[in-house]
Amino acid sequence: MSGPPAADGASANGVSSNGVSADGASSNGTSAHGGSQGLRPYALRCDHRTTPLGIDESTPLLGWRLVSERRGDDPTAYRVRVAERPEDLDEGGRPLWDTGRVEDPGAIGVLYAGPALTARTRYHWRLSVWPAGPSAPAEETSWFETAFTGTPDWRASWIGHDPHPLAVMDAPTEGAHALDGHGLAPCPLLRRTFTASNVTRARLYVSARGLYEIRLGGVRVGDAELAPGWTDYTRRIQYQTYDVTALLREGENVLAATLADGWWSGFVGFEPRRAGAHYGAFPQLLAELHLTGADGRTTVIATDSAWRTGTGAVRHADLLMGECHDLRHAADGWELPGYDDSGWTPALVTDADHGLLVASVDEPVRAMAELPARSVTRTGEAVHVVDFGQNLAGRVRLRVAALPGGARVTVRHAEALDAAGRPYTANLRTAAATDVLIGDGREHTVFEPGFTYHGFRYAEISGVPGLRAADVVAVALHSDTPWAGAFDCSDPEINRLHTCVEWGQRSNFVSVPTDCPQRDERLGWLADAQVFLPTAALNADVAAFFTKWLRDVEDARTPEGGFTNVAPRLTGVADEGAPGWGDAGVIIPWHLYRTYGDPRFLSRALPGMRAWIDLIHRHNPDLVWRRKVGPHFADWLAPGTPTPRDVVATAYFAHSARLTARAAEVLGERDTAHTYHRLADDIRAVFTDRFVISDGETLSIEGDTQTGYLLALAFGLLPEDRAPAAARRLAELVESAGPALLTGFLGVALAAPVLDTYGRADLAHALLRRAEVPSWLFPLRHGATTIWERWDGWTPDAGFRAPSMNSFNHYALGSIGEWLHRGVAGLDQHPDSTGYRRLRVRPRPGALTHANSRYLSARGTAEVRWERRDDTFSLRVRVPPGADAEVYVPTDEPGSVRESGGDPADRDHLTLLRAAPGHTVYRVASGTYHFTATAPGPAAPATAFAPATALAPAPAEHAPAPLTRVGSPEESTP
Repeated sequence: MSGPPAADGASANGVSSNGVSADGASSNGTSAHGGSQGLRPYALRCDHRTTPLGIDESTPLLGWRLVSERRGDDPTAYRVRVAERPEDLDEGGRPLWDTGRVEDPGAIGVLYAGPALTARTRYHWRLSVWPAGPSAPAEETSWFETAFTGTPDWRASWIGHDPHPLAVMDAPTEGAHALDGHGLAPCPLLRRTFTASNVTRARLYVSARGLYEIRLGGVRVGDAELAPGWTDYTRRIQYQTYDVTALLREGENVLAATLADGWWSGFVGFEPRRAGAHYGAFPQLLAELHLTGADGRTTVIATDSAWRTGTGAVRHADLLMGECHDLRHAADGWELPGYDDSGWTPALVTDADHGLLVASVDEPVRAMAELPARSVTRTGEAVHVVDFGQNLAGRVRLRVAALPGGARVTVRHAEALDAAGRPYTANLRTAAATDVLIGDGREHTVFEPGFTYHGFRYAEISGVPGLRAADVVAVALHSDTPWAGAFDCSDPEINRLHTCVEWGQRSNFVSVPTDCPQRDERLGWLADAQVFLPTAALNADVAAFFTKWLRDVEDARTPEGGFTNVAPRLTGVADEGAPGWGDAGVIIPWHLYRTYGDPRFLSRALPGMRAWIDLIHRHNPDLVWRRKVGPHFADWLAPGTPTPRDVVATAYFAHSARLTARAAEVLGERDTAHTYHRLADDIRAVFTDRFVISDGETLSIEGDTQTGYLLALAFGLLPEDRAPAAARRLAELVESAGPALLTGFLGVALAAPVLDTYGRADLAHALLRRAEVPSWLFPLRHGATTIWERWDGWTPDAGFRAPSMNSFNHYALGSIGEWLHRGVAGLDQHPDSTGYRRLRVRPRPGALTHANSRYLSARGTAEVRWERRDDTFSLRVRVPPGADAEVYVPTDEPGSVRESGGDPADRDHLTLLRAAPGHTVYRVASGTYHFTATAPGPAAPATAFAPATALAPAPAEHAPAPLTRVGSPEESTP
């Protein structure tokens, strides 16, 4: 990739991709060539996805990971070839594009820069990677396929079921579900018959205003759930591409689709408004089926008035309210040839607007796991409560024996049980979260909703006498973000905590990063996402997922340039972003760039970053951010004394200005970088002048709250010689509280890293072990399987907190997961690195006896395993090819260090950097290493050794002069 150098000096083509192949194994749709033990590429991806079928990016990113069993076996050069025919990738072939040999040891990706890609075409590409020396390159081959490259290519119209006849034809009948009173209509069925002969290639391009499931020849196409996903439909509508060649039959075929309201015309958000109030009135389908014959000619079957439409068993389907199947209305066989649709009506053509259509850039929501019933408890006549043992987002699949005509089975979902053992649903607010099956006498039925999902651990199932555990299963749904991380340690409770964090992420990454999956909200709150992203990116490869969502964030920006509080944007939700919420539009792209090394995260976001900072500056020329913030959520749900709003806001103003400057530096925009560095310096000076009182060894920040000190230290807002005093005061506040945290959403993610940075890893460990409110272990000891929204969502004394705001599956407080990997296990990225080009390995054992973290980084697998046994500390490190690492071996005796049983001085690819109290530091090249040493004694509090966050320090010319005393109590009054 051409472009400016990355932060660590590697070229900007050190970029990442998606996929979770085992090291060295061929990715789906790829083939490997070359050596078996030496350097080799694997997990080839296009725009962070494995073999994407249908992209509309004109310059896609072709990326790879590397693996080798040898130390120091790093790449020196790469070559990428792209062609329509696989044989043109071979020597002597005629590729469409050939980079030639590029000398770049840091490369893990390149932007396509060849001739314009043709629409609806499969391209094959081959990567060659050279190690040092005369060895031949190792090679791997993959492919990607383009979809539509412009709106003139589309022929389809948007079609639907005329809602007015629908209301008459399908008026509620006896036994219909009470939710019909919400105005929810039956799900439309649409079908089109056509004849096919001698088809060699078939591609289906499909989208919906609403949700769709589509079938060809009675077989479901693809495995996407809740497709096409949620966007602001006034700005952008996604479509998907499917290879349906194998589903075609000679002769008559049927293309059949079911639609549902979804986010388009269903209930969305926390306002109890009628369906359709946000985007549209009724769901619509757009599809094109391209059939290519042996003669090369293509026939297109597109949505138009020739389609026929009716309704069937699904009487309503809503994301919040639930789904109702009435088998008495089933149109059996409607998706197959030979069905008599003469009683159906022509589809209603609404329009032919293709201007908002975009190909999906992320993997869809899929059914990712199935959980059997842990227990089934009978609570009444034909009423049972099922416990699946895990809070999750998804649905229930139920097998029901003969159900008489009109008989009803009701499935209610809940996260918790009340004192009587019944589902506790008050915290769902207006979300009914209820699915209904109405029988027609058929002998056996499998009931599984397809157009809704719920947040639940428990399901109350009524209407099935003698329910068996074998007849019910929970199906977990979430966006398919390939899992990338694993953590384990010697404390089972901390392991359970990490599992809770993981399930919170799975439950809330459903097309967008939602706040919670159960109640009438499920919105893409920006602050929740920005505080949790460092943890999320260590758990899973979220590059493609956030690529899509950052487009939602951009779509949601206000006319003045401000970021919003939620994305996609919704009517009725406060538009202007609050401090820490709107700032996600700056913080998230920066973190994604550092994690995956893809500078496009910054280049796409920089205009919005600048507009956001300029907006705040324009309305706050004195650099204390107190105006034009819309709502102000401060440190949301902090149990202690509220942190002054001006402190929170101004800290984020400075932080976002600094990150905007750094983004401009990476992109080579030096003048822009200088402008925002100077602004960040000025805000920093105003912050200390306005909010900080310093006198000798003591320092206080207005409000004297944990979060105030955390923000100042994490964002580098204090003079260097004053930061230790602030850290001491922070430690005093934490210790005097329990030790405990009195922070909310914004402060909690910073607590352990900042304490650790300033020599108080012992205090961070004490917070991990705390089991009283507020703590992470208190919910676990009271049955939590995901992270709660509130520290005290339920207590033995008070019971459930106010149901108006009390989710038991909310990931924000789970941001501690980052420190489990980077602190406890010690697997971190160096502050000056991007794309994990340089690692920092520094375990903080505390009272633990072992821990390990394994992470599939942008370059390949990085891993740390340590164990303390008796007086020996054992540390195993794995560094991917193309990377190196600083390794801190915990010991007070540098001479005791051994590597693989020998003297480190005799080992290749390993250099002693320094010995300091408590650890000896080495630099190692790629490969695996095993250090042993005499274990250190208890560590004493120390001063900082690195920035509090994983950000490169500001250039020296931007550092303000040290200040010893600034402000006064009077001047610090808001």
